[in-house]
Amino acid sequence: MLVGIGFQEAFPPQARQPARYPVRIMTLPQVRLLTDRLPAGPWIFGRQVDEPSGVENGALVEIQDASDRFVGHGLYNSSSDIRIRVLSRGRRSAWDRPVEVLRQMIARSARLRSKTLRLGDHSDMWRVVHAEGDDLPGLIVDRMGDCYVVEHHALGFWRLRKEIEKALLAISDGATVIHRVPKNVRNLENFEPEEEEVTVEGRWLNEGGISYPVIPGYGHKTGWFCDQRDNRQTIGALCRGRVVLDLCCNAGGFALQAAKHGAHSVTAVDLDEDVLERARMAAEQNQFEVTLEHEDIFHHLRRRAHEGQRAEVVILDPHKMIRGRSSLEGGKEKYLDMNTLALGAVSQGGLLATYSCSGALDLPSFLGVLFQAARRAERTVKILAIQGAGPDHPQRPDFPRSRYLKGALLFVD
Repeated sequence: MLVGIGFQEAFPPQARQPARYPVRIMTLPQVRLLTDRLPAGPWIFGRQVDEPSGVENGALVEIQDASDRFVGHGLYNSSSDIRIRVLSRGRRSAWDRPVEVLRQMIARSARLRSKTLRLGDHSDMWRVVHAEGDDLPGLIVDRMGDCYVVEHHALGFWRLRKEIEKALLAISDGATVIHRVPKNVRNLENFEPEEEEVTVEGRWLNEGGISYPVIPGYGHKTGWFCDQRDNRQTIGALCRGRVVLDLCCNAGGFALQAAKHGAHSVTAVDLDEDVLERARMAAEQNQFEVTLEHEDIFHHLRRRAHEGQRAEVVILDPHKMIRGRSSLEGGKEKYLDMNTLALGAVSQGGLLATYSCSGALDLPSFLGVLFQAARRAERTVKILAIQGAGPDHPQRPDFPRSRYLKGALLFVD
């Protein structure tokens, strides 16, 4: 766990060596499916598994079909609705040598970001491992300067955390590695991790020519929303000379890009005082003028409507509203309400950039909510662009949830 640093205290004014890995071949326990067909996608649910006896939760296992034929490798957890997270399928792989395989797969993912995408040319922060998108379901790794934040969404990867750490240090010798397990994952995976206390210093990190105050592993997600990096710059470039309203602004990513690109004025709204303080510090550090307002966005938008205030560019990037199927309908109503109000805050001929990070809400359903909101708000809209997470968040065609972040840039008349 991370201890005891606030942003004020963290930000007062102002030759790699390749690691050697032992090759250790393991005899893996076996888990049998109830069918001769391995389900599509990286998740196998409890109803699809013949529950084994004597297999530890979090174990790396061989997956066999109902005819006892090998069909893949995975991480098993009888306490999770997701019984097996599939690591390989269809043929025998080297997962009986997990240290070696993890090193190779993490190194391959890191090369994609550094060599192919060249993300380090314009950012200090990006995703190194994107769980299912990098064939490591349940494992997320974000790089923040000289620090890696490892977010474990599967008990099996928590058990392999030392091997993961070695693989990351082989990429960046001397880096700091932080492990964290989100609270909801502890419930879903039914385990309580014994986390070491780590004190992490805050640092100023660059994204798109702007310096932001970041404490890796602190606050929402891993400490920074790397998935919106490209969208922040795309929308920022459209804000020159315009009045901009950034709703659910968090640490000011969109707002500061708008200011950097020469917006006429920028107002950023959030209910979280901590993230607003980060946004204030970033605006001050970069010498940008941004008006920060601590207010619930529903109250803010209703007040604007009452006062007849409109903006030429409105950005709406709320936190996850839908955690699973049970909250789908209620979450859609929340998205409908906030987008109806947001559309009312856009000047005629203006733009609304609106997002959802709820994986349970697919893109067609999200667009349906937006068109319903447009009817309610009595506005005519055109889709100018469909947006998603950046290329450091690769997607699987057989796993729609890997496309969790979805956005639409709308022209509003």
